[in-house]
Amino acid sequence: MQTLNSTQLATSETQPITQPNFLEIRDVSKTFVTPKGEFPVLDGVNLSVKEGDFMCVIGHSGCGKSTLLNMVAGFLTPTEGEVLLQSQRIAEPGPDRMMVFQNYSLLPWKSAFDNVYLAVNSVYTGKTKAEKMEIVNESLAMVGLTEAAHKLPKQLSGGMKQRVAIARALAICPKVLILDEPFGALDAITKEELQEELLKIWTDHKVTVLMITHDIDEALFLADRLVMMTNGPSATIGEVLEIPFERPRDRTRIMEDPKFYELRNYVLDFLFHRFAHDED
Repeated sequence: MQTLNSTQLATSETQPITQPNFLEIRDVSKTFVTPKGEFPVLDGVNLSVKEGDFMCVIGHSGCGKSTLLNMVAGFLTPTEGEVLLQSQRIAEPGPDRMMVFQNYSLLPWKSAFDNVYLAVNSVYTGKTKAEKMEIVNESLAMVGLTEAAHKLPKQLSGGMKQRVAIARALAICPKVLILDEPFGALDAITKEELQEELLKIWTDHKVTVLMITHDIDEALFLADRLVMMTNGPSATIGEVLEIPFERPRDRTRIMEDPKFYELRNYVLDFLFHRFAHDED
């Protein structure tokens, strides 16, 4: 396998920071108390994110990826350290951070429109019903679901359900969009279609994105930087890889670029050699 050492590939440690940090994870550790005692999931995680970044997080199962992003969302609090958004400590969930899960998390008895309206109605308390409905319609149109607005989740495909979840998250204009393997359960064709849509939405709105993925190709196509986690327990960030491909990105052109395969092999080596799971 062809690999590159850390001097051949730019990481966050070798690139100067030229913009103020928008989101900061400072010396974060997380330990859960279990019936068998304390279980350290994360240990000493530090990460700085610029406003408008598209950052992917990759690592083996159990390395604390979801735990880390749940602390950014405010669903969990660090045992040690702190997470800051625009210099304000995150202590609870808020509409400035919206999360999209792999399992869609839609209310099955509500239509696509009503699932999005529920979020809009709870955040935009000062707007009229007509204004809220306009926001919902614009959000569904953004993800190509205008004609499916009044369908129930059971009437939608997996890809359409995920579009609803993304529309719901973006309808309230969050500062940070958090995606926990949003395309992991989708077929390859639908996954690629939604990757393209997500990039277009990100380009148009410049929301800061943090996304967990197990798909190296997906990360290299989407991200500005790829955060590579070490194994748990007591996982931390092993490296942050800068993705050099210019935007807007063309999938075919990237896949034909030799640099793509150099980067892909580098990530594979990190995951399956330097930080391979132990065989039991």
